[in-house]
Amino acid sequence: MGRLDGRVALITGGASGIGAAAARLFAAEGAAVAVLDRDGDGAARLVTSLGERDGGRAALALAADVTDRAAVDEATARAVATFGRLDVLYNNAGVPAGFGPVGDLSLADWNLSLAVNVTGTLFCTQAALPHLRAAGGGSIVNQSSVAALVGIPGLAAYSAAKGAVVALTRALAAELAPEGIRVNAICAGTVETPMIRPLLAARGQGDVELGAKLTAERYPLGRIGTADEIARAALFLASGESSFVTGTVITADGGMTVV
Repeated sequence: MGRLDGRVALITGGASGIGAAAARLFAAEGAAVAVLDRDGDGAARLVTSLGERDGGRAALALAADVTDRAAVDEATARAVATFGRLDVLYNNAGVPAGFGPVGDLSLADWNLSLAVNVTGTLFCTQAALPHLRAAGGGSIVNQSSVAALVGIPGLAAYSAAKGAVVALTRALAAELAPEGIRVNAICAGTVETPMIRPLLAARGQGDVELGAKLTAERYPLGRIGTADEIARAALFLASGESSFVTGTVITADGGMTVV
């Protein structure tokens, strides 16, 4: 029996990376999955790869930019109209805007980082809340980063945004707990995804593999993470296995923040 049998999950930034891994895992665990991404074609390809289950579509592709409140509202409503309810929201969409020295950080990159990573999380949460309430409660999982917990040179905008996600998570957990809605965050370490490749390339002076090797040296486990490993942390928080867990931050970072 799947850990998400009978539940409906909306995953943002679901066309690739951690979001795609979570979509595959949640579907395998029995959930109907709505995959939202600004890359609508990518979301559609992922949904096609998930195939059919129980005689009907087990997944739905949604094209929307999380910084567009109206588009998020419409996409969320479509997911609920398709599957009949919403039980899980995984706020995974994010951007690595503004990598580099803080003196060179542009206002455009600063604003983009906050708009996608923080405001996008807020918009998706606000759109999901009426449906989570109608379902009698549910789980919100917010994607943060170790950059919210430790100082990392060159990541001022990203660190500020992901730190805000952690603070927002705790505030929402306290506010929504009486309604049976749990809110938690995952602070991931460096994970091999398309989004992180520019950072690895920069660290390796243009060589992604070298950048990954240099980054892995900071991790006690001796390697960077995989998208599947973070998706499994999200599955725990989305499922009933974490029914007494809210307002917490799971640090999935190979030990990076303990040394």
